[in-house]
Amino acid sequence: MRLKPKIKLFRRLSFITLVSVYFLILVGGVVRSTGSGMGCPDWPKCFGRWVPPSSADQLPANYKDIYAQQRAEKNTRFTAYLEALGFDKLAEQIKNDKSILVESSFNSAKTWTEYVNRLVGVIVGFLIFATFLASITFIGTDTKLFIYALLSLIAVGFQGWIGSVVVSTNLLQWLITVHMLIALLIVVLLTYLVVQVRKSKWKSLITTFSNAVNITLLLLIAFSVIQIVMGTQVRESVDMIADQMNNGSRETWIEQLGWVFYIHRSFSILLLAAHIFLVYQVSKHYGNQGNLMTNTLVLLIVILLEILSGIVMAYFAIPRFAQPIHLLFGSLVFGLQCYIWLKINMLKWNNLFRFKQKEEIQNVSYQVHS
Repeated sequence: MRLKPKIKLFRRLSFITLVSVYFLILVGGVVRSTGSGMGCPDWPKCFGRWVPPSSADQLPANYKDIYAQQRAEKNTRFTAYLEALGFDKLAEQIKNDKSILVESSFNSAKTWTEYVNRLVGVIVGFLIFATFLASITFIGTDTKLFIYALLSLIAVGFQGWIGSVVVSTNLLQWLITVHMLIALLIVVLLTYLVVQVRKSKWKSLITTFSNAVNITLLLLIAFSVIQIVMGTQVRESVDMIADQMNNGSRETWIEQLGWVFYIHRSFSILLLAAHIFLVYQVSKHYGNQGNLMTNTLVLLIVILLEILSGIVMAYFAIPRFAQPIHLLFGSLVFGLQCYIWLKINMLKWNNLFRFKQKEEIQNVSYQVHS
């Protein structure tokens, strides 16, 4: 069947947008691993400019006071929002945390690393907006595409605002976790679009449905979110240790991490075993219908790569290059799990719809002949 141009465009655009989000996650990991999160003390500009300075000579002598004051004003508005939502205790903690207003000295490398991160973020934002515009043509024919594209646009706008608050609060730890969770939500929404617009492309539709595989996948998705959250907590501990030791003696950092690290490490073995079980379940119930077995094996390989990157960090003094890679693999695991789950369920719903249509036609035919 020949596809209409708008379907082709949307397929390519939704896939490119999803890939760009993963690239942004990788770049964000580089920012964290290099300690460049506060390379730009303001947002959306960097040191009040759309193109950041290359040296401290281009800044006023009291630039630290200027940007500390700007952040204080923004935090006042943010804590007011928290209080309005009933988070009085959290708002009070932010107000009393004096470290939030400590301004770092200008560092050209960190500034430009953060600036590149923001440029990539802007590109992702434009791609999501373009995806939304392209989805408008499906209103009435496949309205779900429009709804999920709109939700993606709203989510990326909220993500941008949260990113600005992360900067104004001087990388407040729990906000970084929220920032990551919103990124995962965007991955889910875009993955839905990718699957929804491609379901007609799969020639061999799934003819059976396994509750065991479905439940296993849902549990694995939940476990992956827990693992990612624990990973962000481990990362926060690493940041604190790095700061205390002035980024020296990296070989001693692992032994200083708390119980969350050991749970995070042990949990990865449990996840590996669970994914091996998933491969068995998919092989048993589906085979390679709709390329499900291929998708699941790719997922298992990414799990192994994620564990390998974790081993590299644990036994080789947490090298900077391994940290963003570990984050990327963790996000890919989550995305692939969602992709497989959506694929199975969309094909199931599609077959169920077709079966009901056939049944209705047969009933009408029977009534006519009667």
